[in-house]
Order: sequence, then C-alpha cells, then structure tokens
Amino acid sequence: MSILLDDKTKSVCANGRNAHLTPHEYGILAYLMSHPNRTFTAEEIYRNAWNEEPYECRPIISVHIRHIREKIEINPSQPMYLDSFWGKGYRYNQH
Repeated sequence: MSILLDDKTKSVCANGRNAHLTPHEYGILAYLMSHPNRTFTAEEIYRNAWNEEPYECRPIISVHIRHIREKIEINPSQPMYLDSFWGKGYRYNQH
C-alpha cells in the first residue's frame, strides 16, 4: 500500500488506483507528504496550500482532509496515511 504523487501532472495514485484530487487537495497532500511524520496546524497547511494568510481556516482544512481521506484511504474512518491530532493539526504517516 502506497501513495505516489506526480508533480508534473498533479496526479495521485493511492493503493494502485487513481485518486482524483482537486488542486487544493493535491497541494495539501503534497505539502504533508513532503514533511512525513511531522504535525502541521491548519493555519500552516492553509498558508502553504493557498499562499495567503489564514483566517478562520480550521473548518476549511478539516473538510479538505476528510475529502482527501475519502479518496486515498482504504478505510477513511480508520486512516493509515493522514492522522488528526485534536487541537494540534494533521500529519502524513510515511509507510
């Protein structure tokens, strides 16, 4: 089981199947994957993916993370790749 990103085409292959991510979802996943096993706040993720200062972005990031999980995880309710840490942020787990 693995996730492969293609920066040239902005495509994602998750567990052997194509995952159709939006540009923001791709940006979030690429950012988290470029720093495996490191936890980032919603503000840090937003700042990187949108290239602007975050303002009340936690719900926005939460929704995007949920959508990414639905597209890349085998069981989104028990994520293997994207972890949430209440009050802290999100992390990509490298396997």
